[in-house]
Amino acid sequence: MNLLIKAATLIDSQSNYHGQTVDLRIKNGIIVDIDNDLPSHKDEQTIKYDGLHLSQGWFDSSVSMGEPGFEQRETIKNGLEVAAASGFTAVALNPNTLPVLDSSSDIAFVLQKAQNSCSAVYPIGALTRNSESVDLAELYDMQQAGAVAFGDYQIPVSNPNLLKIALQYTQGFDGLVLSFPHQSQIAGKGIVHEGVTSTNLGLKGIPGIAESLQVARDLHILEYVGGKLHIPTISTAASVALIREAKAKGLNVSCSVAIHHLFFTDAVLSDFDTSYKVLPPLRPDTDRQALIEGIKDGTIDMVTSDHNPIDIEGKQVEFDNAGFGTIAQEVTFSALNTLVSVKKAVQLLTAGRSRFVAALPPIDKGVQANLTLFDPRGSWTFSKENILSKSHNAAFIDAKVKGSVFGVLANNKKHLSLS
Repeated sequence: MNLLIKAATLIDSQSNYHGQTVDLRIKNGIIVDIDNDLPSHKDEQTIKYDGLHLSQGWFDSSVSMGEPGFEQRETIKNGLEVAAASGFTAVALNPNTLPVLDSSSDIAFVLQKAQNSCSAVYPIGALTRNSESVDLAELYDMQQAGAVAFGDYQIPVSNPNLLKIALQYTQGFDGLVLSFPHQSQIAGKGIVHEGVTSTNLGLKGIPGIAESLQVARDLHILEYVGGKLHIPTISTAASVALIREAKAKGLNVSCSVAIHHLFFTDAVLSDFDTSYKVLPPLRPDTDRQALIEGIKDGTIDMVTSDHNPIDIEGKQVEFDNAGFGTIAQEVTFSALNTLVSVKKAVQLLTAGRSRFVAALPPIDKGVQANLTLFDPRGSWTFSKENILSKSHNAAFIDAKVKGSVFGVLANNKKHLSLS
C-alpha cells in the first residue's frame, strides 16, 4: 500500500504533529514521511479529501455480528467492512453467537474468518460456559487462542462468587473480566426504563437501581479480590457516581457507554418503535446528562456503538416480543461528534484499544499506518440509505448528526470512499 495523503489535519494528542495540517507518505503500510507539500511519486496513489482529518484508528469495544450461527443477521466479512467504512480499524467481538464463543476452537474460528481484512477483530470469550452464568468457561485456553477479554454479552453474572473466582483466576494471566450491569431479579420482566414513559405506555419497567445495585456489588468484589474489571454500557447517573468513586480509590475498573444512551432518552419510545428497544434501556434525560458529564470528566473511559444486528423476525414484532439491540456503527462518530469536541470524540473512540489490547503508537514517521480518515464538519440526517449492515434495526434513523467518515488505513490495506 503506497499512498500520499494530502493536507490532513492530525488529531492525536500524543503526536508531535497534533493539530497540524500536513502530508503523509505511506509505503508498504509504513508512514515514511510527514511534511508540508510532499511531491507525489509515480508508484503511489494520492488521497485528498476536503476537510480531511486523521487520527489513530478507532476501536469499538462492543460489537455483535452473528457468525457463527446467525449469519442472516451479519457475517464477519461484511461486519468488518461495516466497521472499516465507519472508521473502526478494530472491534472487540461479543460472544453471542451459536455456539457461544466459549472455547479456544471458537476463538480460532473467528480469527480465521477475519484474516486479510482491513479492520481487525479481537474476540471476547464468554465468561461462563454457553453464557449460562453457571460455570466458568476455558478462560486461559481462550486467552492463549487470542481472546482479549471475557464476558457474557447482555447476561449478568448472577452468582457473585463466580465473579469473585473469575477476578482471582484471571490475575494469573492479566485477563480482563466484563460484568454486564443488570440485576435480573430487580429488573424482572421489564423491557424499558421504569418511570413516567413506561407508565404512560403501559410497558413493564426496569428501574435504574437494577443497574446500580449490580455495579455496586461488582465494585465491592473487585475491591476485595483485585483483578481487572470492565463494566460495559452503563446507563444511569448512579453508575457514573459509583465508578467515579471506585476510580478515586484506585480500583482497576473501566467502563463504556453506548452511543444511543448518550443521544436518546426514553421519550423516543412513544411510538413503540422496536428500534429503540435496547439493553440497558434508554433512560431519562437526567441520566443522559450524567453520562455526558462522565465522558467529559474521564469517569467513562470509552464510547461504543454496541452494534447489535437483529433480523426482521426479531424486530418487526410486538414491542414485548422484540429483541434488544440496535445497529449504530455507521453513525457512531457523527453522533458523538455532535455532543463533544472532535478531540474528545477521537479520544473516546481510541481509548478502548489500550484497555482491551494495547495502545497504538503516536502518529509519526516509521510507524505502521493504523489510521482513521474523517471530516468533523457538516451536519446531515442519518437515513436507511446510510445503513451498511445486513440487518436494519437502526435507532438513529432520522437523527441529525455532524461529521462524516472517509474510511481507514490499516494492516497494509485501505478501505476508503472515492477521493
